[in-house]
Amino acid sequence: MNLLVLSWAYIRARPLNAGLNVLLLALGVALICVLLLLGSQLEERLTRDAQRINLVVGAKGSPLQLVLAAVFHVDVPPGNIKLADAQSIASNRMVKRTVPLALGDSLRGFRIVGTSSDLLALYDARIETGKHWDGPMQALIGAEVARTLGLQVGAKFLGTHGLGKEGDAHESSPFAVVGVLAPTGSVIDRLILASVESVWLVHMQLNEDEKPAEALAALTPDEKEITALLVEYASPLAAMSLPRSINSETSMQAASPANEAARLFSMLGVGLDMVRAFALVLLLAAGLSTFIALFNALEERKYDLAVMRTLGATPGKLMRLVLFEGLVMGVIGTALGLLLGHIATEVIGTWLAANRQPAVTGWRIAPDEGWVVALSLLVALIAAVVPAWRAYRSDVAATLARG
Repeated sequence: MNLLVLSWAYIRARPLNAGLNVLLLALGVALICVLLLLGSQLEERLTRDAQRINLVVGAKGSPLQLVLAAVFHVDVPPGNIKLADAQSIASNRMVKRTVPLALGDSLRGFRIVGTSSDLLALYDARIETGKHWDGPMQALIGAEVARTLGLQVGAKFLGTHGLGKEGDAHESSPFAVVGVLAPTGSVIDRLILASVESVWLVHMQLNEDEKPAEALAALTPDEKEITALLVEYASPLAAMSLPRSINSETSMQAASPANEAARLFSMLGVGLDMVRAFALVLLLAAGLSTFIALFNALEERKYDLAVMRTLGATPGKLMRLVLFEGLVMGVIGTALGLLLGHIATEVIGTWLAANRQPAVTGWRIAPDEGWVVALSLLVALIAAVVPAWRAYRSDVAATLARG
């Protein structure tokens, strides 16, 4: 009889024991799979969102909070800075490009960003339908915003204060959608873009008889504020002196997105390492359980194996039979774990998307999934080695004599 068929028959004869071993193995594989998928996609997303942003300048406070708010748009900013102070940085010869950001409002969880057209260049974004804004209270919306909220060119909406889905609406200052951006796979897909002046007008709360142009012209330099300034260096040498001079000589702070993202991952890494260690414990527990199950099963069917020897089966064939049994359970547990891991990641990604967070998908393969498969199968195979060796060394005559 084929060894694979015979191994499967023995597994089916003990469904509860085999099912427990497979489940333990699958849970360990699934947990590691979820960590790999989430970690690789989030790191890729963070890297892509900050790729061309060398420095973020904003109010004094937490540099990580500043980067999370101004680059990844998942936090509130530490405060505002004077537009004039930001413009002094833009004129520095070590700076290639600067992009102002004025934050504070959102639409059903999607952030409204007052900025300039240079933000589109940072993310290689292009307008798919409509046009760029040419005046205040006109907005470009990202692809994900348009898809989720069903907004198109010509639609109007009211911004609400804060970043949550609920907030006080600015009833007197509606935005008009003039363009929709093509998908980029970056954070700009989740943003609503308008001019900085639009954000100022919203918070000025004009009366019906006040004209926007006159109100903007009446603003003093001290009243013109932005939240942050995104900086792209003209040369790598700027990284050595510009952040230090901003932090020590001005009332603003400069934060490096690359450094802060690395610090964020190092903080998350402690928790991820603990979960990863728990997953490895599950794999080892699955291996121990498989070993015990195969060992007990071998004791129960010693007589069957002795009869097989008398019918011509070699010791090596009996050894391969037990190894196959452990390997079959390993293959089933690994396949089930991968499936569960990818489904769980897709569910997490759906939840993140519903909460206006960077979405992830379970329908892709993580770079390190191969070693997870190899480790899982190795654990199952090692668990079967001792029972297989006992099958190989079994005394046929003594076993048949005992009946």
